[in-house]
Amino acid sequence: MEKFTTYSITDGVNFNVIKDSRFKTGRASIAIFWPLEEEDVSSNAVLPFLISKSCSKYKDFTSLKRYLDELYGSSISADVDKLGESQVLSISASFLADEYSLEKESISQKVTKLLCDMLFSPLLTDGTFPQDLVDQEKRQLIEYIESEFNEKRIYSKNRCREIMCKNEKFGINKLGTKNQVAALKSRDVYSAWQKILNSAKIELTVLGNVKEPKFALDTFKEEFLKIKRGNIADCSTKIVRECKSPRECSESMKLSQSKLVMGFRTGSAGDDPDTMAMRLAISIFGATPHCKLFLNVREKYSLCYYCSANYDRTKGLMFVQSGVERKNIKKAKEEILNQLEEVKKGNFTEEDMNNIKRSLNNSYRTIGDNLSSIESFYLSQMFYKEKLSNLQYIEKLSSITKEDVIKAANKITLDTTFILEGTE
Repeated sequence: MEKFTTYSITDGVNFNVIKDSRFKTGRASIAIFWPLEEEDVSSNAVLPFLISKSCSKYKDFTSLKRYLDELYGSSISADVDKLGESQVLSISASFLADEYSLEKESISQKVTKLLCDMLFSPLLTDGTFPQDLVDQEKRQLIEYIESEFNEKRIYSKNRCREIMCKNEKFGINKLGTKNQVAALKSRDVYSAWQKILNSAKIELTVLGNVKEPKFALDTFKEEFLKIKRGNIADCSTKIVRECKSPRECSESMKLSQSKLVMGFRTGSAGDDPDTMAMRLAISIFGATPHCKLFLNVREKYSLCYYCSANYDRTKGLMFVQSGVERKNIKKAKEEILNQLEEVKKGNFTEEDMNNIKRSLNNSYRTIGDNLSSIESFYLSQMFYKEKLSNLQYIEKLSSITKEDVIKAANKITLDTTFILEGTE
């Protein structure tokens, strides 16, 4: 079982150590949290991809890749995500554990230093990022945004989320829009970099088979203490507990399969004591192979091609996604709501509960199978007062009763229905 320890480096910057000797590898990451804002979401989104491909020491991707190959094939990756109402920019490195190197050299120290160089000493030209490199990342980001539009399942969920949370930061796309990205100049991304160094909430993490993380801690601490940090970003998330006036929106496209997405307010989020009961209620409803949506809406009544629910604990939302034929949209919506009522009434057995618990237990256990999953699991809890391991989640799940599930389910209210209606 991994051991989680946190150290405070400076205001708004934490250093996390997750030791797990089962692996022959290590992982180090920088996770930057910034409130979702329309005006800077796209410049932020370009940043991690830009600075993860070069730095002042390795001025192009070719020389960087050559150095990583020398470090036993170490790798660098970047990503942009959303956690609650915060945009999450991340740069991660995977590497061979020091004890397995031929000369017993410290690969972890070299990789840590490289990550530090990327964050604090990026490649600059005339006091800003090179415009040609910024343009390259802009093109790739636009292609990614277009791919999400072309994947109608993703597009439909994004549209439901945007409509449902129109007056909340959660409704902002984590990458921004194509027009916002296209309009970016190198100075915009450079300003985003300066702002983040000065004011972002930052979580540094070293995990896996890392014997001595002190070098990484000292290296990052030395650099951060050179910066005058202040006005640390407020990364809190606004929780809307219920909806009293549900709405329905639709769009039409030339599709053979229509998409039905339903957004619900669960009334249970963050550190609320009933979030585990809510997770179990949603799993019984629509998140496992044993759930009501799969067994009834899809299998018994054949109203859809797929139908599932997922829970966003940080924001306290549930989304149900379904692919349906145009003629079955109304019936599918009615049956989805009917199955939710069945859960609220307690029309499920102890055997159903046990099957769902076993399914969730297996999911939690597999989190520990790779370092990337372990890292994501702990980072997802960064805004919670209590951080639990996956095994502690399993233990907590076992204590949930049927009455707890019914009580949690009855807090769920429908907010927004989005229909992407196929015209062919």
